[in-house]
Amino acid sequence: MLIAIIFITSLLVGIPIAFVLGLTGLTHLIVIDEPLFFNIITQRLFGGVNSFSLMCIPFFIMAGDFMNKGGVTRKLIDFIREMIGCVKGGIAYVVVVVAMILSAILGSANAVAAMLCAVLVPEMKKDGYDDAFAGALIAASSVLGPVVPPSVTFIIYGMLTGVSVSKLFLAGIVPGVVIAAGYAGVIMFYSKKHNFPKVNDSLDLKRLLRSFIAAVPALVVPVIMLGGVLGGFFTPTESGAVAVAAAIIAGVLYRTLKWKDIPAILLNTGSVTAAIMLIIAFGNIMGWTLAMDKVPQLISDTILGITTNQHLVFAMILGFLILLGCVMEGFASLIIFAPVLAVLANGVNIDPVHFGVIICLMLTIGLITPPIGMLIFVVSNITNISLTRLSKAILPFAFVAFVLTVILAYIPDLVLFLPRVFGN
Repeated sequence: MLIAIIFITSLLVGIPIAFVLGLTGLTHLIVIDEPLFFNIITQRLFGGVNSFSLMCIPFFIMAGDFMNKGGVTRKLIDFIREMIGCVKGGIAYVVVVVAMILSAILGSANAVAAMLCAVLVPEMKKDGYDDAFAGALIAASSVLGPVVPPSVTFIIYGMLTGVSVSKLFLAGIVPGVVIAAGYAGVIMFYSKKHNFPKVNDSLDLKRLLRSFIAAVPALVVPVIMLGGVLGGFFTPTESGAVAVAAAIIAGVLYRTLKWKDIPAILLNTGSVTAAIMLIIAFGNIMGWTLAMDKVPQLISDTILGITTNQHLVFAMILGFLILLGCVMEGFASLIIFAPVLAVLANGVNIDPVHFGVIICLMLTIGLITPPIGMLIFVVSNITNISLTRLSKAILPFAFVAFVLTVILAYIPDLVLFLPRVFGN
């Protein structure tokens, strides 16, 4: 009980999540009365981040910054606008498609949201869209970041549970497309209801071809990354380095990347990476103390003592995950609870790859679930749109994403289709 009080109180008073995890872990160590273990806390902190797989994180962050500064994001948006801008509500569909492409490069919901807010919210407002709808759509589309491969979330989950990262990458493709299609359905409904405008009156093949040629360097980046990983040419970490190189080359080709931008890019990469690594390191302390106190086994035994029905256990896990995602940062939730829930899922014979995709997706959907969804705060801070208006506007997207994830949870063959086809 003391552990829960410390954890909740720390969150409520606004202590950064990394230090909340560290403080809670240290308190737990005192409660279980193991003073000798204080001598190895430093080793546990280092051990939490001493993984080759985690080296991809700074590369993905750096690739995103180089793309943004180098004009790659702008070229992608221009191409997608020319391709689907002739339909009603065209720019809203552009948000979803561009978010999917950026997600295949960045693998981070926050990074995708930050990039799209800066570029697309002003344009959507200029075209007559309500700013709250624009912000909600961008936040919801950013959820695709941790699902569409290569995903940092999948890499961390694989590191924590031993599940193949390549299989998770393949298994994340179909859910990403399904969620995006669900968002398109919401956009279609609102387009008819509010008579959203078209970006272009008709499809101009010459303009489309020009915009496609200009966007080729940007489109090649995710193809190289995914093709290289899935083809076995390089690891997920190496794919991050390839993404940085490709983003720099694209910026040079567009002649928009300047030498003066590089120090700011490197500084931002270092600070964002440090924040993530702190969360992982301190989260490892809490996960370690929970394991010593046999909490994972206790949770598993408790739930399995209530029921061993696979479907009921999965439903209980899904409910827990959506509540957890509402109040806790995604990486921290994953580090603490993924090993616990993976053991539980294994106990009722849920496929580990299928379960990994669903747990990552469910925690991410929590980021856009009012009233405490973290991504809503991110978008609100960037765009200055009130939390109340954003929370109301995002409800249809959060509901659709939740319903589709539940459906995917109970149709494992759909999620595991590509890993089986490619023999992974």
